[in-house]
Amino acid sequence: MAIHNVSHVAVGVRDMDPMLAFYRDVIGLEVRFDDTEQFGGVEGQPVVRRRGVYLRWSDDPHAPFLVLDQQLTRPISGEPKVLYQTGIHHFGFWVDDVDAIASRARAGGHEVIYGPSDADTSAYAEPPGGTIRLLLLRDPEGNIVQADQRGSA
Repeated sequence: MAIHNVSHVAVGVRDMDPMLAFYRDVIGLEVRFDDTEQFGGVEGQPVVRRRGVYLRWSDDPHAPFLVLDQQLTRPISGEPKVLYQTGIHHFGFWVDDVDAIASRARAGGHEVIYGPSDADTSAYAEPPGGTIRLLLLRDPEGNIVQADQRGSA
């Protein structure tokens, strides 16, 4: 049994439109699906309806993608994780231009938590001596999103 890649990350949202704009216009993902879906029978949950938006950066069918999930039949509960808290407290994307993302984020009024800054590749469990430029942002729902770029900009 071999794992090929991460399939997807799903993010629950209260208000889809600002989240969609952030991931499409700031991060640069492409909307591949935006519609109402219905699911049921998972962990004893009743049938639920949601607006699901699937965002991709690649046509490769094995490439990971992001799902934004806005519940339509019940309210979403909870708060985003704090950095370094138990559970998934942030996720990151490999990007071509961290500085451009930082500029778009600031122009859109999104919080830049850290960076852009350069880190040694050893911080990514790789041999030392390379450079990875990184940025930490907060999306409109408060989730922490990291952008990583190989080499200095």
